[in-house]
Amino acid sequence: MKNPDSKSKVVSIASARCTLYNAAVDREQNFIGKRIAEARNNNCLSLASFSRLLADYGVSVSPAAINKWELGGSTPNAYQLLAIRQALNIGDDGFFMSNAGLPELNAEGLRKVAEYKADLIASGRYKPQPKVMPFIKYIDMPVSSLTVSAGTGAFLDEGNFEMISFPESSVPDGAEFGVRVSGNSMEPVYHDGQIVWVQQCEQLAVGEVGIFIYDGDGYLKVYSEREPEEADREAFTDSYGNVHMQPVMVSYNQEYDDRPVAAYAGFQIVGRVL
Repeated sequence: MKNPDSKSKVVSIASARCTLYNAAVDREQNFIGKRIAEARNNNCLSLASFSRLLADYGVSVSPAAINKWELGGSTPNAYQLLAIRQALNIGDDGFFMSNAGLPELNAEGLRKVAEYKADLIASGRYKPQPKVMPFIKYIDMPVSSLTVSAGTGAFLDEGNFEMISFPESSVPDGAEFGVRVSGNSMEPVYHDGQIVWVQQCEQLAVGEVGIFIYDGDGYLKVYSEREPEEADREAFTDSYGNVHMQPVMVSYNQEYDDRPVAAYAGFQIVGRVL
């Protein structure tokens, strides 16, 4: 004989299931992506800066991939989601769990919530504050219209500069002007088209990166030195008989050979790359 209460129990279970979390609904509404975008913006992080921040938590993801998360084109895996919570200081408070389908309060609970809300509003102490956007200060900096590894090397000629505005935080202290990189000889540190900041100087320590003019052309290289070969010793010997070290321009990209500065060639240190 069937239990007369079995049907009502089935109905109760079915009703309870209707109130459970629905992953399909949240995915369709891109709930996680919107939450990531909200938390990132609240932390005043660009896509690029958030990508670099996640790298500190062991997540290698490009700005484009983060943008895809936020737009709902893909979702982070479980480990990436944990890293995102840590990076954005998101507590374990259900931030990534929607309220869709969860059981609501009963009538008495809703009444208490409404009363409490009314009291908070009446106190005037809990008004939402307007969102303050970070103030970005810009400065105008001279940038050479000539690129390193190309051109005449006349970086200091006044007519070869244009003034460009940059966020002040992006320009290092001591920078006097910028120069655009040409080519891949200094990959993976410096890239084609990148602007590097230069502090004028006439001497560099071995291992420092500098801008040089060699035989009329401009170069971005690591400064180094070596003992001159026997055939060149006289050219690097001063009137007191002291033999000076021979300058060498070194590339980070190992596909490029070192370039010793030839004896009697025109060579000038323009400045130090910051």
